[in-house]
Amino acid sequence: MSRTRLFTFGAVIAATAVLAVLGYVSLRQWQASAELLFREQARDMATMAAEKVEMAILKTEEECLSSLQLILMDPAFRPESLEAWSRENPLFDRVSLIDRGGRVLYPPGGASAYPGLLLEIPQGLWERGGRRHFLLGDQIVLAAVIPGPSGVPVLAAMGRSEEAVKRLVLAKTLSGLEGPSVLAVLDRSDNQVYASRPVERAHRVLTVAFGEALPTWRVALYQPDGVAPIGSVRRQAMLFMTAFALLLVVIVLGLGATYRAVRRETEMARLKSDFVANVSHDLKTPLSLIRMFGETLELGRAPDEATKREYYAVITRESERLTRLIDNVLDFSRIEGGRRRYDIAPHPVEPVLHAVMEAFRYPLAQRGFKVDLSVAPEMPEALVDPEAIKQALANLMDNAIKYSGEGRRLAVAVRAEGGWVAIEVADEGIGIPAGETERIFEKFYRIGRSETQSSRGSGVGLALVKHIAEAHGGRVKVESRPGEGSCFTLYLPVASPLSPRGRG
Repeated sequence: MSRTRLFTFGAVIAATAVLAVLGYVSLRQWQASAELLFREQARDMATMAAEKVEMAILKTEEECLSSLQLILMDPAFRPESLEAWSRENPLFDRVSLIDRGGRVLYPPGGASAYPGLLLEIPQGLWERGGRRHFLLGDQIVLAAVIPGPSGVPVLAAMGRSEEAVKRLVLAKTLSGLEGPSVLAVLDRSDNQVYASRPVERAHRVLTVAFGEALPTWRVALYQPDGVAPIGSVRRQAMLFMTAFALLLVVIVLGLGATYRAVRRETEMARLKSDFVANVSHDLKTPLSLIRMFGETLELGRAPDEATKREYYAVITRESERLTRLIDNVLDFSRIEGGRRRYDIAPHPVEPVLHAVMEAFRYPLAQRGFKVDLSVAPEMPEALVDPEAIKQALANLMDNAIKYSGEGRRLAVAVRAEGGWVAIEVADEGIGIPAGETERIFEKFYRIGRSETQSSRGSGVGLALVKHIAEAHGGRVKVESRPGEGSCFTLYLPVASPLSPRGRG
């Protein structure tokens, strides 16, 4: 692959990585912003609930104080009126009236429920009037300076009832909350005082403190599991991140597939270029010999008749070799286009084999090869196209000669194996590496070793052998060990008595 393409793929991969980082950061920021927005909304809701509860308490206290002041200003005031007032205002469970000198006006003849409270009241409150909340132990006490029965200021100390606050204020204020959120009121020990709905399957989001009306209590906001917005935000973020990750995986796989396809196309283009060069060389060699011997004969330079016959034989053999090369190229083109057809019929294999051996007799003798030919007796007929099988065997013989190296011995055998006729071509040449015994049948493929590069070839011979074998319903097998030679076996189906006389 060219440097430009490598640079382009590198740039695309880098851009994809940057996109992945930016997408991840954006999703995380979106999630953080969504969670922050939810918390702000939850805090606003809890704050509004706290303010609403406090306003309801202050309003109820104001109404209680107003009604108490009317009772005290009545000239016919009697202590029994305060008892009736207490029944009508259950927000307070204890009431004491104390004058400025510390005398208890109510309950009559009793002691103040809050003896130390008088010391906490500043002089300004006696003079100007008003009210304040005090925390005495665990109870909140409302202390208010109001006009007494004779117009003299008195201190009304009223202890707030927790049960009354739950019933009269919290239940009315918080029970009408809509949505999945749950509001609860917690005391200083984090114990639940009140909840708008059960919170067993909910988790706390945040708490907000009340004002001075409820100094030890807080409002807590809960979200049920599975419906919490923050959980929904996280699930949505996870969904987006998963979808984004899948998109990135698809992009990466697409880039990988594109890279492999481009590399494959580049390799195929290189192989085709080598194929053209090798075929041109293979065609040039027999043409050069034919031309040389033809010119020699034409100029009458052959010394005798035996030499002429030898030159004629060379021209004939080289013409046959040229024909095989051209047939290989044409057949490969027909196979690629799906136009190759075979005339398959029952036929004896031995004549086909002998025809191929005769065609290779001169090059085998010229190069000093010794051939061991073995044909088992009473061989059955096979379902073959004789010309196609000749072409396949010629390619196997040509390869055996080409890659025999120093070993000048070939073994050709024909035998029956079950329902097959096996034709075996073995050499004692350079052999084939174990990892390449399957690839040698690929089109244009040539073993990338120094021993093979000196022997030029088209790279389609074995691909044709495999196609011819499979088209006949058979197969081709190779056994090889580097440095010890190779053995190719062509398996063809035996013809049965009911076999058709021909098929395409």
